[in-house]
Amino acid sequence: MLNELPYQRMLQECLRGELRVLNAHLPCEQKLLSDLLGEETASVVCNDGSTHLFKRKELEYLASMIDTDEQEALLLPMLIEVNPGQDEMAIMCRGEVEGKVISKILNMPATVKQNRIIIYKPQLALLRKSLKTTTQYLFAPKIPE
Repeated sequence: MLNELPYQRMLQECLRGELRVLNAHLPCEQKLLSDLLGEETASVVCNDGSTHLFKRKELEYLASMIDTDEQEALLLPMLIEVNPGQDEMAIMCRGEVEGKVISKILNMPATVKQNRIIIYKPQLALLRKSLKTTTQYLFAPKIPE
Protein backbone atom coordinates (compact mmCIF):
# COMPACT_ATOMS: atom_id res chain seq x y z
CA MET A 1 0.00 0.00 0.00
CA LEU A 2 2.85 2.38 0.83
CA ASN A 3 4.23 1.87 -2.70
CA GLU A 4 0.96 3.16 -4.15
CA LEU A 5 1.38 6.58 -2.51
CA PRO A 6 3.03 9.38 -4.45
CA TYR A 7 6.58 10.01 -3.30
CA GLN A 8 5.86 13.31 -1.47
CA ARG A 9 2.96 11.83 0.48
CA MET A 10 5.02 8.77 1.42
CA LEU A 11 7.83 11.06 2.58
CA GLN A 12 5.40 13.09 4.69
CA GLU A 13 4.05 9.92 6.34
CA CYS A 14 7.56 8.72 7.19
CA LEU A 15 8.59 12.10 8.56
CA ARG A 16 5.45 12.37 10.66
CA GLY A 17 6.52 9.27 12.60
CA GLU A 18 10.10 10.51 12.95
CA LEU A 19 8.95 13.93 14.13
CA ARG A 20 6.89 12.32 16.87
CA VAL A 21 10.09 10.76 18.21
CA LEU A 22 12.08 14.01 17.83
CA ASN A 23 9.39 16.01 19.62
CA ALA A 24 8.65 13.54 22.44
CA HIS A 25 10.31 15.99 24.87
CA LEU A 26 7.59 18.59 24.31
CA PRO A 27 5.06 19.26 27.08
CA CYS A 28 1.63 17.65 26.92
CA GLU A 29 0.36 21.16 27.61
CA GLN A 30 1.86 24.54 28.34
CA LYS A 31 1.16 26.40 31.58
CA LEU A 32 0.62 30.07 32.30
CA LEU A 33 3.50 31.98 33.85
CA SER A 34 1.18 33.13 36.64
CA ASP A 35 0.35 29.49 37.52
CA LEU A 36 3.98 28.38 37.40
CA LEU A 37 4.98 31.19 39.78
CA GLY A 38 2.49 29.77 42.29
CA GLU A 39 3.86 26.22 42.12
CA GLU A 40 6.40 25.05 44.67
CA THR A 41 8.21 23.08 41.96
CA ALA A 42 7.28 24.65 38.64
CA SER A 43 7.02 21.94 36.00
CA VAL A 44 5.07 20.43 33.10
CA VAL A 45 4.63 16.81 32.08
CA CYS A 46 6.09 15.91 28.68
CA ASN A 47 4.74 13.61 25.98
CA ASP A 48 7.43 11.02 26.78
CA GLY A 49 6.28 10.89 30.42
CA SER A 50 9.20 12.90 31.79
CA THR A 51 8.88 16.10 33.81
CA HIS A 52 10.28 19.39 32.53
CA LEU A 53 11.36 21.65 35.40
CA PHE A 54 11.52 25.43 35.18
CA LYS A 55 14.19 27.46 36.96
CA ARG A 56 12.54 29.84 39.41
CA LYS A 57 15.06 32.56 38.44
CA GLU A 58 13.86 32.44 34.80
CA LEU A 59 10.21 32.59 35.81
CA GLU A 60 10.88 35.62 38.01
CA TYR A 61 12.93 37.23 35.23
CA LEU A 62 9.99 36.87 32.83
CA ALA A 63 7.56 38.14 35.47
CA SER A 64 9.71 41.25 35.99
CA MET A 65 9.28 42.21 32.32
CA ILE A 66 5.50 42.08 32.13
CA ASP A 67 2.47 43.07 34.18
CA THR A 68 0.14 40.72 36.05
CA ASP A 69 -2.40 40.47 33.20
CA GLU A 70 0.37 39.53 30.79
CA GLN A 71 1.67 36.91 33.25
CA GLU A 72 -1.79 35.36 32.99
CA ALA A 73 -1.45 35.20 29.19
CA LEU A 74 2.14 33.96 28.73
CA LEU A 75 2.27 30.20 28.09
CA LEU A 76 5.44 28.31 28.96
CA PRO A 77 7.58 26.80 27.78
CA MET A 78 7.72 29.01 24.71
CA LEU A 79 8.16 26.79 21.65
CA ILE A 80 10.86 27.58 19.12
CA GLU A 81 10.14 25.96 15.76
CA VAL A 82 13.36 24.74 14.17
CA ASN A 83 13.60 23.79 10.50
CA PRO A 84 16.96 22.04 9.97
CA GLY A 85 19.04 23.63 7.24
CA GLN A 86 17.42 27.05 7.60
CA ASP A 87 18.87 30.14 9.25
CA GLU A 88 15.62 31.36 10.72
CA MET A 89 13.49 29.96 13.52
CA ALA A 90 9.99 30.88 14.66
CA ILE A 91 8.80 31.38 18.21
CA MET A 92 5.23 30.14 18.33
CA CYS A 93 2.90 32.51 20.16
CA ARG A 94 -0.75 33.22 20.65
CA GLY A 95 -0.56 36.91 21.47
CA GLU A 96 1.52 40.04 21.79
CA VAL A 97 3.00 39.26 25.21
CA GLU A 98 5.58 36.93 23.67
CA GLY A 99 6.61 39.73 21.32
CA LYS A 100 7.07 42.09 24.26
CA VAL A 101 9.24 39.57 26.13
CA ILE A 102 11.36 38.71 23.08
CA SER A 103 11.81 42.41 22.26
CA LYS A 104 13.11 43.12 25.76
CA ILE A 105 15.49 40.17 25.83
CA LEU A 106 16.92 40.83 22.37
CA ASN A 107 16.81 44.62 22.85
CA MET A 108 15.16 45.07 19.45
CA PRO A 109 11.63 45.09 18.03
CA ALA A 110 9.99 41.69 17.61
CA THR A 111 6.92 41.48 15.43
CA VAL A 112 4.23 38.84 15.80
CA LYS A 113 2.95 37.71 12.39
CA GLN A 114 0.66 34.72 11.91
CA ASN A 115 1.26 33.62 15.52
CA ARG A 116 5.04 33.54 15.02
CA ILE A 117 8.06 35.68 15.80
CA ILE A 118 10.90 35.09 13.35
CA ILE A 119 14.41 35.09 14.83
CA TYR A 120 17.84 34.13 13.49
CA LYS A 121 20.64 31.98 14.89
CA PRO A 122 22.54 34.81 16.68
CA GLN A 123 19.27 35.93 18.31
CA LEU A 124 18.46 32.36 19.27
CA ALA A 125 21.74 32.10 21.19
CA LEU A 126 20.89 35.26 23.17
CA LEU A 127 17.37 34.07 23.85
CA ARG A 128 18.40 30.60 25.00
CA LYS A 129 21.13 32.07 27.22
CA SER A 130 18.43 33.93 29.19
CA LEU A 131 15.59 31.42 28.88
CA LYS A 132 17.12 27.93 28.88
CA THR A 133 14.29 26.18 30.79
CA THR A 134 11.39 28.38 29.67
CA THR A 135 11.92 27.67 25.96
CA GLN A 136 11.94 24.37 24.08
CA TYR A 137 12.68 23.35 20.52
CA LEU A 138 9.92 22.04 18.26
CA PHE A 139 11.31 20.23 15.22
CA ALA A 140 9.21 20.75 12.11
CA PRO A 141 11.16 20.47 8.88
CA LYS A 142 9.45 21.84 5.82
CA ILE A 143 8.76 19.32 3.10
CA PRO A 144 9.37 20.51 -0.46
CA GLU A 145 6.19 20.84 -2.49
